Amino acid sequence: MELNADFRSDTLTRPTPAMLDAMHAARTGDDVFAEDPTTEAFQQRCADLFGHEAALFCPSGTMTNQIAINVHVRPGDEVICDRMAHIYNYEGGGIARNSGASVRLLHGDHGRFSWEDAAAEINPADSHYARTSLVCIEDTCNRGGGAVWDVKEIQTIREGCDAAGLPLHLDGARCWNAMVARAGNTLPAAADWKAYGQLFDSISVCFSKGLGAPVGSVLIGSKAFIAEAHRSRKVFGGGMRQIGVLTAACNHALDHELPRLQEDHIRAKQIGDVLAGLSQVTSVDPVETNIVIFEIASGLTAAEFVEAATRDGIHCFAFGPQRVRLVVHRDLNQGQIDATCSALTQSVLNR
Repeated sequence: MELNADFRSDTLTRPTPAMLDAMHAARTGDDVFAEDPTTEAFQQRCADLFGHEAALFCPSGTMTNQIAINVHVRPGDEVICDRMAHIYNYEGGGIARNSGASVRLLHGDHGRFSWEDAAAEINPADSHYARTSLVCIEDTCNRGGGAVWDVKEIQTIREGCDAAGLPLHLDGARCWNAMVARAGNTLPAAADWKAYGQLFDSISVCFSKGLGAPVGSVLIGSKAFIAEAHRSRKVFGGGMRQIGVLTAACNHALDHELPRLQEDHIRAKQIGDVLAGLSQVTSVDPVETNIVIFEIASGLTAAEFVEAATRDGIHCFAFGPQRVRLVVHRDLNQGQIDATCSALTQSVLNR
């Protein structure tokens, strides 16, 4: 059988027949009037899972992140994040465009940084400087190869933010993967989700990646925070109507897709181990979750490898001049993973 394995992103996942059934059966109403029963219940479920008061469904993780930033800061303020952060690299300059804020970039380890790193970049209370108003972390970090944060490090950042009077936002698009990885590739206990959630003032989580829903992210926080988020969502054009058909898919994903994320991690590690043994691969980022990023030796560019891999039926993504990303997800089976590993050993990377 000809290989056709698409590793470009875990956003490629398609809803299962059971998920489609759940969507079809959803009770709906007008969500702008808070009258969609499926959405109201789902939002509260997300808030409860992370130990917060309220939540708000949005069409994308970019919107949930940008709404959070918009609520936390004022025009002219500054946001601290890592140079690899999604909110800085892949959200269309939204921090400046939507909120009129600037960014102070940290140079951490695969997207992770310490409180000492952040504290050194807090501006003094002087009108010559932008007002430092928010610290953001991304767990897992996409550009960091799906890197997982140490919870103790986040706790230290939380304590530092409290002392400095700064809110802490989580871009947790793939926090599901982070939680499963930290639990030893098993499903964390309810208390673990709540303890993790309490480290942040606001949390963005995504359902359209490894969890396989067709669309949707949720912003989580206090009742007062989410009330303000409603205002920002309205301005951003994110108010939707009978969205129970979408939130039903996300609700189904929590029950049926979250427990299987460990499979993606194991399969990504399998690919990473193969890549590490190839002659033209100079390095492979530590594979902690479902993302594999590797560096190609000079003489072959990432774009050239992607083109050659596509001809072999392996669809992947150039992540820089010499770096390539592969993302494992639920729509790739073990047979495709094994065939991909076999094809990689016979590719231009091993000549």
